[in-house]
Amino acid sequence: MSEVKKVIMLGNEAIARGAYEAGVKVSAAYPGTPSTEISENLVKYKDDLYCEWSPNEKVATEVAIGASVAGVRAMSCMKHVGFNVAADPAYTVSYMGVNGGLVIVVADDPGLYSSQNEQDTRMVARAAQLPVLEPSDSSEAKEFMKIAFDLSEKFDRPFVFRTTTRLAHSQGPVVLEDRVEPEDKPYERNPGKNVMMPGNAIKRHLHVEDRMNRLEKDGSDFAINKAEYNDTSIGFITSGIPYQYVKEVFPQASVLKLGMVYPLPKKLIEEFAKKVDKLYIFEELEPVIEEQVKAWGIECIGKEIFTRQGEYSANLLREK
Repeated sequence: MSEVKKVIMLGNEAIARGAYEAGVKVSAAYPGTPSTEISENLVKYKDDLYCEWSPNEKVATEVAIGASVAGVRAMSCMKHVGFNVAADPAYTVSYMGVNGGLVIVVADDPGLYSSQNEQDTRMVARAAQLPVLEPSDSSEAKEFMKIAFDLSEKFDRPFVFRTTTRLAHSQGPVVLEDRVEPEDKPYERNPGKNVMMPGNAIKRHLHVEDRMNRLEKDGSDFAINKAEYNDTSIGFITSGIPYQYVKEVFPQASVLKLGMVYPLPKKLIEEFAKKVDKLYIFEELEPVIEEQVKAWGIECIGKEIFTRQGEYSANLLREK
């Protein structure tokens, strides 16, 4: 083990570092702010690592899927509107599952700094039944990438890794660690798993439901989903960059910080809700967490006072 080194990294640099440390061997991407610098940083690592700019996001995702089927850890990378282009293979690989770990990195753009819409990747991932991790700073960006690959292989699921413009271009301390070199998984001819003709796909759909239910149940024990109990008169459920605003404005409030934002850990959320007097859901863009929490019969306040538009801030939270 080499000497531990701590450096300051942008979020996109940290994502690239996390993929490198996780032992990724194939990365395919299509450029677009705020995701471009991930691949630009990843290509700097020369250790048994293939990186390409693909003709589009669909091809990038198919390249990564092929590498996963072959038995190596692989990723594709794009901005949020590119996820639409990749929808065809993304929905299908959800049924297939993985061999080597597979992560699709998608960068959202709340505030429309460089995009034509403000769509929320969590909505697309939920429709495709793809689990989603979302970090809140550069350190988590690196660590969550490693966790995403581990969970992908453990649960036989492709994972979506959601980032945003603010995280991508914010700096924070990151501890560098050695690259893990997982052994390549043997390729096994398995049409029932890898060829999604109707007769195979209908059986794989049952597998998807089973694995997503397991993720929901096991997620309550994941370290990346963390309840911080302080003053229980007010509680927040949040994730990603908005977590930083909650901690700045309400440092004494109780907070349930979600690292896995789909599927949601129902048991953990129910336990947290019972322990706080008033519950707020603070999430940028669409009420993905809020709608699920309310569907479970849990009273909470969300988009009644927080906007669905634009990027959040500490000042917005103070005002509301």
